[in-house]
Amino acid sequence: MFSRPSLIARGAAAFALAATVGVASPALSGGKDKAFFEKVSGQWKGPGEIVAGKYKGTKFTCDLAGEAVSGSDAGIKLDGFCRVGVFKQPMSALITQKGNTYTGKFLDGAGGKGLDIVSGNVAKDKVVVGINRKKLNGAMIARLQDDSTMNITISVKVENAMVPVIGVSLNRQVDNIAVGSIK
Repeated sequence: MFSRPSLIARGAAAFALAATVGVASPALSGGKDKAFFEKVSGQWKGPGEIVAGKYKGTKFTCDLAGEAVSGSDAGIKLDGFCRVGVFKQPMSALITQKGNTYTGKFLDGAGGKGLDIVSGNVAKDKVVVGINRKKLNGAMIARLQDDSTMNITISVKVENAMVPVIGVSLNRQVDNIAVGSIK
């Protein structure tokens, strides 16, 4: 159905977005969502693995940067890459608030080589985002383990069940450069 790089790129893009929107503290709604997206902006890095399907056991790493969108709507823009062995795949995503839900795209959206974001909800310590590409429907769930670690699962719908396909654990990257005074 999908080639290995294509499946990994779509899955990696999906969890990449979840990674940047998944760090939630108290449940946020309405106008507070914008503050939420500003809070989760930053650098994230970590390993992932395909846990089911034809490419089960394939490991990868991602390095991603999220930035809250400017303007009146809540949302986030993501850029970065994921690497599988010597192959490096650019990653990008855009998610914006639309009423009480979210829309957007990974890579170039379902019309190209990516996925569409068709729904979303941020609550307490997790985010759930609905994803779609033609007949493929699924969800990303990002759960905050602590302020700097997040576990993400991407599942696809197979018949009447959601089947986990990709798992990843990302860490927030912090700039540790010492700043001193100059006389």
